[in-house]
Amino acid sequence: MRQILNRYVMPMARQSRPMDDWLGLVWMGCLLVILTSPTVVLAGALRIFDHSASGTAQGGAFAAQADDPSAVYFNPAGMTQLSGMQTSAGTLLIGGATSFTSPSGATARGDFDGSVAFPPPSNFYITANLRKTGVPILENLSAGIGVLSPFGLLYGYANDAPFATAATRQSLPLIDIKPTLAYKLNDYVSLGLGADIYTFAPFLRSGEVSTRFLSSGGPGLPSPGTPMEITGSDTAAGFNVSALLTPLRNANGQPVVNVGLVYRTQATLHLGGQFLANGIRVADASTTLVLPQIFTAGIAVWPIRDNAREWKLELDVDYTGWKSVRNLDVRLSSGATIAFPQNWRSTYTFMVGTEYKWLQPTLLPDWDVALRAGYWHSQTPIPDQSFMPTIPDADQHAVSAGLGFLCKGPGRFLGVIPCGTTDGPLFLPKAIGLDMAYQAIFYEPRTVTGNQNPIAIPGVVNGTYNTTYHVGSINIRVNF
Repeated sequence: MRQILNRYVMPMARQSRPMDDWLGLVWMGCLLVILTSPTVVLAGALRIFDHSASGTAQGGAFAAQADDPSAVYFNPAGMTQLSGMQTSAGTLLIGGATSFTSPSGATARGDFDGSVAFPPPSNFYITANLRKTGVPILENLSAGIGVLSPFGLLYGYANDAPFATAATRQSLPLIDIKPTLAYKLNDYVSLGLGADIYTFAPFLRSGEVSTRFLSSGGPGLPSPGTPMEITGSDTAAGFNVSALLTPLRNANGQPVVNVGLVYRTQATLHLGGQFLANGIRVADASTTLVLPQIFTAGIAVWPIRDNAREWKLELDVDYTGWKSVRNLDVRLSSGATIAFPQNWRSTYTFMVGTEYKWLQPTLLPDWDVALRAGYWHSQTPIPDQSFMPTIPDADQHAVSAGLGFLCKGPGRFLGVIPCGTTDGPLFLPKAIGLDMAYQAIFYEPRTVTGNQNPIAIPGVVNGTYNTTYHVGSINIRVNF
């Protein structure tokens, strides 16, 4: 049994009062996201970029615009641009697959544990401008909270995959709870500060880190094909700081140029759990996963912005400090430690997005209509030596497009629901919006050589991986 522990344990990244209305929305949104967020690999190793349909449609280039409730993620300082109370809830429908071919010609197919990730990963945001509280010191303050999954994975292969002794399935259903504040210093500068509370939902089936693989049947191991699994979980915290700079406005006081700056700190997960052989515990195991620090800078320019139309162009550059993932050494309750070097590299992602908006066009006089498009290019941080088939990362390109609709005043959402009133009680909506996006993510073909997985038969991970994903995103917005 000690041979099993020393050789084959895998490291893992384990009609109401206004305040009552606000808290009710928070709890409802948190529950929605927790219940529907297994999380999935989308871009940049464990990093997920898609956290609202408006952002996804613009290739993630939204840090300098940040003018809907998803600002809680993209740039919290942007919350100062939002009036009253605003909410947004959304989800992703994600499909696609990886095809693998070994040097000998053996093949395998991987996907999101099915043709579409289920339950679908989701997001929820609520923001409130405190201008109407009557407290002078709060006049320029905004508060918000979000629940989403900025890191995670869910991917699997059949048990007869050539590399089944390395991994057949991995999941890391990590969620991030983001209480956030933003303050408008003046018309030119807003600042944001927030917490990032990373945790797992323990009452869910997938509410913990899990890696599954098969025994190779080597010396001291169970018979070939015996199911093996590692589980674990933890909670960690980090914080984020942000700024929104507006050096130029038009005659109506609207931004013509915005600069967005966001910094997110590292957070350390000490993942503890069990090593299982055929469902039976054989040891406790733990490892440490250091989530990376992230710097994002963006500039948005509106060549057109008047009472009838708006046209925005934005460029964002994102730096992810993946060098924090140096190793995932596993520590056993027997006292042994298995070295599992990773040596990931820090990477850049370049995002370009645009939005063209018609304000109350003739055909839809009570609506704003937006057409969006975007592109990103992201580098992979994972070297061949520590590549895992369940994180089939490679340099990638993503193209996206989408639509946005915001119904106001006497308009009717879906032709039935009144969109709102400008002078009603807080709990009645002032506007209702619908954002939709489609994104295709193309991974460059990757040929892995020299892989050094410590739990697999040598060389089985080596081969060529081709991956393509398709993402559908939808968000419902309600402004109060």
